[in-house]
Amino acid sequence: MPILYNNPTIMKKQLLSEITGMAMIVCILPSCGKDETPPAPKTKTELITSSPWVFLSANASGIGDISNNPLLTCFKDNTITFATNATYTVTEGTVVCAPTTAGTFAWNFQNSEAELVLAAPLFPGGAGTFNLVSLTETNLVVSQNVTIPPSPTPILVTFTFKH
Repeated sequence: MPILYNNPTIMKKQLLSEITGMAMIVCILPSCGKDETPPAPKTKTELITSSPWVFLSANASGIGDISNNPLLTCFKDNTITFATNATYTVTEGTVVCAPTTAGTFAWNFQNSEAELVLAAPLFPGGAGTFNLVSLTETNLVVSQNVTIPPSPTPILVTFTFKH
């Protein structure tokens, strides 16, 4: 019985078949990868309205962490929810402020989205306009000058919120 592998015609066919198979694999494998373009980065409005925010910390310039300041007690467990219709809602936590800070108010970005403007201040001694320090999927960091009694002089305070 003759050995088929020594037959040049069969060897050519087998070689051609193997080359064709490898060429198909080389051509098909790259098409299995995803050709999707990466999603566009989220806008600041999308980031701030994605879910409710809760207080994480407050740091005063030259002082440090003031998160445990008694003036912040009733504000620390509040939830702030921004909506795409330019309103935000403050929901009181278990420690209720007197007078209450709960309600729905207007908000917007201004100065090329460098400032967050709220219709009502979030903290005593503060204002409604915050400098937007950073805004990510998980953290909102804002700052403003706040008067912290007993000092009559406003001091820069940076507030951090998280989802």
